[in-house]
Amino acid sequence: MSGFKATFEQFVITVRAIFSNEKGATATEYSLLVGLIALVIVAGVTLFGGNLNTFFSSLAGTVGGW
Repeated sequence: MSGFKATFEQFVITVRAIFSNEKGATATEYSLLVGLIALVIVAGVTLFGGNLNTFFSSLAGTVGGW
């Protein structure tokens, strides 16, 4: 019976070691942040792209007139 207990305890220690490893979690969090930032940039360009184009076109005309 004590052999089974020792084997079970080793199994529990191994499982805890596997699930306590957080190396992959950091990479996943960074990839989610990069994806979210890219989504915000695309949404901003889509929403304000026309207005920015008009602004810079009029600015280029003004600068060109100098």
